[in-house]
Amino acid sequence: MVPRPKDKNVIGTKWIFKNKLNENGEVIRNKAKLVCKGYAQQEGIDFEETFAPIARLEAIQMFLALSSFQQFKVFQMDMKSAFLNGDLEEEVYIEQLDGFILGNDPKLVCRLKKALYGLKQAPRAWYYRVEKYLHQQGFSKGSADSNIYIKIENKKLLILVVYVDDIIFGSNEEAMSQNIALVMQKEFEMSLLGELTYFLGLQIQQNEGGIFLSQTKHLKKILKKYGMEDSKPVCTPMVTGCSLSANDESAAVHQPTYRSMIGSMLYLTGTRPDIMHAVGMVGRFQGNPRETHLQAVKRIFKYLQGTQNYGLWYPRDTNPTLHAYTDANWVGSMDDRKSTSGGAFFMGSRLVCWFSKKQNSIALSTVQEEYVATASCCTQLLWMMQTLQDVQFTCAPPIPILCDNTSAISISKNTLMHSKTKHIPIKYHFLREQVLEQKVNLEYIPSKEQVADILTKPLPRETFKYLRQKLGVVDASSCC
Repeated sequence: MVPRPKDKNVIGTKWIFKNKLNENGEVIRNKAKLVCKGYAQQEGIDFEETFAPIARLEAIQMFLALSSFQQFKVFQMDMKSAFLNGDLEEEVYIEQLDGFILGNDPKLVCRLKKALYGLKQAPRAWYYRVEKYLHQQGFSKGSADSNIYIKIENKKLLILVVYVDDIIFGSNEEAMSQNIALVMQKEFEMSLLGELTYFLGLQIQQNEGGIFLSQTKHLKKILKKYGMEDSKPVCTPMVTGCSLSANDESAAVHQPTYRSMIGSMLYLTGTRPDIMHAVGMVGRFQGNPRETHLQAVKRIFKYLQGTQNYGLWYPRDTNPTLHAYTDANWVGSMDDRKSTSGGAFFMGSRLVCWFSKKQNSIALSTVQEEYVATASCCTQLLWMMQTLQDVQFTCAPPIPILCDNTSAISISKNTLMHSKTKHIPIKYHFLREQVLEQKVNLEYIPSKEQVADILTKPLPRETFKYLRQKLGVVDASSCC
């Protein structure tokens, strides 16, 4: 308790009450938090730095894929009141709580030594606190993802991933997992310690055959929210040859509802790459949605209705060799004539990363759009290679990138500029450098085997089902 400062803000507080749910939507704990009114803070006075890194979803999926190959269990720790563990570097003052006036002078205020929820610097303070402690325990931080920590003792590997107040970890030596759990329990107050089953909205099933990732709970929730739980299922998320435009003349629809539907499905693409292209397509029209666009969104929901139990399957018995597929759909957008790039990245048969996005520049030929897509694929692949090196898993270069365009492959190996490359932005030519340095190697694959096709364009039913299976998106009943 200190006198009220004249040159500092004094922040108010309030109580927040909420319920914590499990993967089945059942209440498992009632929670109450004292939260600071952080919106009253001023930069440079009450805080300096607020940024706190979090683990990328791709890094988490790579960790799960690696654990399926190494055949070790993954465990989870949930820190109770994580942000209360952060040490504050700045001077922060809060009002005395209503009903809890301490001291003889009600004008006294509280100076915080530890962070509270609601403070803008609370995430950063917690991150530095846990980082410092893990370094003391012998962990080293990954160079590609700063939220991956690695500990090696006598060729025994322990990997730990931090995502705010959730921590997952696994080791090829069970004793190391048990030891880190005990050590962390002594330092921090924790709950939900046990085998990983639910993380960031992902439902995770670990069994002898492998690891299955799904978001069935979230899917059922959004189907019910938008009245699509009884809709008639369809076989594909988008009709073959479907081309949507912002200049559609059909009736306008309610914009907030349309945006909410898109946001719900974007979250679902964390385990459903089969809808990635379709969701990206309809997401382009959130500024002025029309009835035609809404019908396309409802078709995606109908497809999801018939595939509620589908998810990603990571088997335990396949080689984790890193490789990638890349493809592009020339002039995929009717409005600005830009192409759509797609990429799928595998560790063996385990899909750990994927993307489907519109290119920034207009491609003048199929060769150019394929080359640009491959360059984007290469950047992601280099990050993945570094991440695997951080966890002591070495990928023997060159890493194959499978492309169905022979001209794009020729350009990547030809150091001379010619007419086919003069319109390609210079920033994409770093792909040639990686090929020359033998870090990656472009290889031809027939178009019918090009997995990335599903991420760039609508496909016929049989082709879609075939490529969906190659992605590793399967029904839960076929692997559990």
